[in-house]
Amino acid sequence: MSLLVVGSVAFDAVETPFGKCDHILGGSASHFSISASFFTDVSIVGVVGGDFTEADGEVFRQRNIGTGDLERIPNGKTFRWAGRYEYDLNVAHTLDTQLNVFADFKPKLSEASKASRLLFLGNIQPDLQREVREQMPNAELVALDTMNLWIENTRDSLVRTIKGVHVVIINDAEARQLTGIPNLIKAAREILTWGPKALIVKRGEYGAALFTPQDYFAIPAYPLESVFDPTGAGDTFAGGFMGYLASQERLDEAAMRRAMIFGSVMASFNVEEFGTNRVRRLTHAEINERFQAFKQMT
Repeated sequence: MSLLVVGSVAFDAVETPFGKCDHILGGSASHFSISASFFTDVSIVGVVGGDFTEADGEVFRQRNIGTGDLERIPNGKTFRWAGRYEYDLNVAHTLDTQLNVFADFKPKLSEASKASRLLFLGNIQPDLQREVREQMPNAELVALDTMNLWIENTRDSLVRTIKGVHVVIINDAEARQLTGIPNLIKAAREILTWGPKALIVKRGEYGAALFTPQDYFAIPAYPLESVFDPTGAGDTFAGGFMGYLASQERLDEAAMRRAMIFGSVMASFNVEEFGTNRVRRLTHAEINERFQAFKQMT
């Protein structure tokens, strides 16, 4: 198995100035795995309730995403999130969060999952991230995402978890909050001293930056005339990034730079429609065409 993601599978309700959708597939593992599936074999570790139907999971089957470790609790309800965006689409206002079965989520990994070459630890409690990491000591590359909730409430646990991974993928506000350092460059350098080989800082409509102990590399966001729903863009970016890396023999910095462009390409498609609707319909020709346009632009 090539790539494993541990994270949430959810139902989202999203409202933006351009439309509204009351029930759509969401969650970090969903966005990540669909994006990554265009580059490699990917499997999910997560949990859903009895309300998660065959139709809800159809996209996973269509994309050949492994769901053997997607736990189903028949008498429970799937994680639900509702949010609203204003014209500044960089900021989401959470209207409702119902953790449901996700509140007691304990990742269960099969032997096949433990043998995956790459691992992505989606946005879950840092203690759980660390438990999964410890079950996969031989993974060639491990990356994690986090959020302000865990930085505020479980920072010490999060720092311990970061020390055991190769790549950290967070946004600029989280990097500053995590370190207490307002300057992004200094904040990035501080995080790298904790042990990761690379830090990727997502900057929304301004692109992304890769920091390593020796180098710095930045790319802009792909220019779009229509941004419809930014929900899941960060996870879609991470899926493209990790999926591309999983397809490569060498996981060096040159591969990471190419992977960042593929991640940005996938994220640019994600925001064009609600939820996973646009990405799940993608073709490899569309991805390659936008990748080439991105290369010419930069």
